[in-house]
Amino acid sequence: MGAAASPQMNRRTLLMAGASLGVTALSYARVAGANDRISLGHVGVGNRGRELATVVADLKDRHHVEMTAVCDLWSVNRERAANAASRVYGRAPRSFQYADDLLALKDVDAVIISTADFQHAPFLQLAAEAGKDAYCEKPMANVLEEAKAARDAVRSRKRVVQIGTQHRSEPYQRAARQWIASVALGRVSKVEIVWNYHGPRWRGRPEVKQIRQEDTDWRKWLLGKPYRPFDPRAYFEFRLYREFSSGIPDQWMTHAADMVHYLLDDHYPASVVAQGGVYMWRDGRENPDTFQALLEYPQGFLVSYSTSFGNDSDSFTRIMGDRATLINIGGEGSQRWKIVEEKGTHERNPFVRRPAPGTQRPVASDHRSRYSLRRTLWNGLGNH
Repeated sequence: MGAAASPQMNRRTLLMAGASLGVTALSYARVAGANDRISLGHVGVGNRGRELATVVADLKDRHHVEMTAVCDLWSVNRERAANAASRVYGRAPRSFQYADDLLALKDVDAVIISTADFQHAPFLQLAAEAGKDAYCEKPMANVLEEAKAARDAVRSRKRVVQIGTQHRSEPYQRAARQWIASVALGRVSKVEIVWNYHGPRWRGRPEVKQIRQEDTDWRKWLLGKPYRPFDPRAYFEFRLYREFSSGIPDQWMTHAADMVHYLLDDHYPASVVAQGGVYMWRDGRENPDTFQALLEYPQGFLVSYSTSFGNDSDSFTRIMGDRATLINIGGEGSQRWKIVEEKGTHERNPFVRRPAPGTQRPVASDHRSRYSLRRTLWNGLGNH
């Protein structure tokens, strides 16, 4: 996302290349020369923010980058981030509770935004209006009007921005795209994506018991959402609450849909239907722990996406063409791609055994019937 680069190379068009974990998204306002420094600010330095900060730290020498300012509403996060930056860069960054103060700094070239889901778009808009390039965690937005406002601010000010759907930066996903473009799959009619996890995902953050209301600004954290009493669970486990996130679609399906758009070069669906509910973890969460969506795309193919937090059955992505099927074994970000050629119809496969008429029997409840059934099945299998 962002303005198109001018034909003539300039400092703003020089983007870092080859860094892992999505840090290719960081845009540079200046070429890193011997006496030049790329000054970064970081808004939202919780768990995900700390991961991003360590990636930036790995780049400090190769790209002459420094985290010069950090911002978080919670004093504990803010102080931890400032101390970590001091150890990495040899001097303390400027520390702010409010993003407006950080964005007002003239010497900050770009910002990282890793706040709660619903705060991404408003802060991205503010960053663009302040003249900053940005890397913003996904989802970019979960309110359409806010997404459009952020987009317009970025484009009108010709900022360089990338959203953290980082798998586009990985070599094996690029190889999959090239394979599809080679027409090896033929005409794609369907994509199936199943990513599962067995556990109360996003519940149980230790910070819930640590935070005190006086150490943060709860009203500011709500950022225009309807007021509710201070809730530490919503503050840290926001992915489970409808007001602040959609949960599975915001967090996991964003990556899945983005990969479909990237691999098949169709950038938004024509129609979507979805269903989900809390069927496993009745722990006060408002967002589903089991979710399924079906998307139809203008080029003429269907995408089914499914996630369960109540079962760890095999995860996969399957891109189905009339010449071959491209299969990814594993969940989000898996490297295990394989291709399977289409060779006729499985109904005509002589190695697929079908029971002879009259050999199928209902499973009875008594011991003798179960033994008889096992013997029948064993004898049948022994003949093949």
